[in-house]
Amino acid sequence: MLKILLPMTMLLPTALLSPQKFLWTNTTTHSLLIATFSLQWLLPTYYPHKNLTQWAGIDQISAPLLVLSCWLLPLMIMASQNHIQHEPPTRKRVFIMTLITVQPFLILAFSTTELMLFYISFEATLIPTLILITRWGNQPERLSAGTYLLFYTLISSLPLLVTILHLHAQTGTLHLAMLKLVPPTLTNSWADLLSGLALLTAFMVKAPLYGLHLWLPKAHVEAPIAGSMLLAALLLKLGGYGIMRITLLMTPLSTHLHYPFLTLALWGALMTSSICLRQTDLKSLIAYSSVSHMGLVIAASMIQTHWSFSGAMILMISHGLTSSMLFCLANTNYERTHSRILILTRGLQPLLPLMATWWLLANLTNMALPPTTNLMAELTIMIALFNWSALTIILTGIATLLTASYTLFMLLMTQRGTLPTHITLIQNSNTREHLLMTLHIIPLLLLILKPELISGTPL
Repeated sequence: MLKILLPMTMLLPTALLSPQKFLWTNTTTHSLLIATFSLQWLLPTYYPHKNLTQWAGIDQISAPLLVLSCWLLPLMIMASQNHIQHEPPTRKRVFIMTLITVQPFLILAFSTTELMLFYISFEATLIPTLILITRWGNQPERLSAGTYLLFYTLISSLPLLVTILHLHAQTGTLHLAMLKLVPPTLTNSWADLLSGLALLTAFMVKAPLYGLHLWLPKAHVEAPIAGSMLLAALLLKLGGYGIMRITLLMTPLSTHLHYPFLTLALWGALMTSSICLRQTDLKSLIAYSSVSHMGLVIAASMIQTHWSFSGAMILMISHGLTSSMLFCLANTNYERTHSRILILTRGLQPLLPLMATWWLLANLTNMALPPTTNLMAELTIMIALFNWSALTIILTGIATLLTASYTLFMLLMTQRGTLPTHITLIQNSNTREHLLMTLHIIPLLLLILKPELISGTPL
């Protein structure tokens, strides 16, 4: 674990001391090396708990998310180059350092085996994200988006802190392995039901569950490209990961709390897919599609079977890469047309034919085309839900249909149709952007060949 954490913290002096000329080169190369080194966590030789220490350990659930965290840092740095090109040198350094700061907290959150440390690192990721949105967002509404993000997350996670302290008073330990050995004596009393609810709420807001999701589209629309990638690909996964970890600890209670959360998650997947069909803003459309996919992850995590956990895990990784790629593509369009409104940026295929290919690939993975891992994940989740209750097939079936509809709508609106008259001159796509898309799509295509690496099950 320290083998990665130390080089990750060494990225800060790299960003601070690199000559201006080599700032981007040095930070991107350094973070790419870390990303390549982190791939070893996916190897079966790491399990079970090969490097378990007193406070951190990697198992099948955390390994794929840890690798995703390391993989996306160089991509975020690459995607932001154009966005902050004209900023003063000091602000460029501060921007890169803010991006780097999130990373150790994410690695700690995904690998910690102690609940209090998990809570601290879970909350600490909020501060750099807030700085990214409020300082480098594009519009004045970014301040209200930051406030939304802050208050939604803080209000929901205070009960979590209280419950963790209560759990410690009851059991005398917060170590996850110990808590599994000595399950907390939870009964069906109101106090225990409320503590179970408090444990889950913070993660439900982060995931986000439909009804608690209003901060997400706002934050996405206002965030710079790196902020959007960070939110969609990693911070939402903290919610899913937290639900997986916590539901395993509260088995006696889960029967009571299953129903409202499952219903809301599946209904939310359907509703947000419908909302996507009438979006005019490209970034907002991709943000709502994230809520829809994470609804399936929440539903699967609440069932607690091997199949559902496996499906949730694969969907989290696949969605992380797909939505990050879609945000990058939306950003390339925005940098050229200076608008996110779909009707003002349509018909770009003749002007940017290579970008149209990336758009097609990203949209096909988003709508879970065979043989992508997205399809495998959705089928696994749908089977697990169907085994739990046959009625869920209606909701998941309609949600899948709507996903295909809005994805095609997004593709046709951005690529096809007549070019608006105000677009007369457009900058060509460049190598940096193509490399960025390639680094998103390669893991997705390679995982089709060996999906068990990210399925969260022992190999």
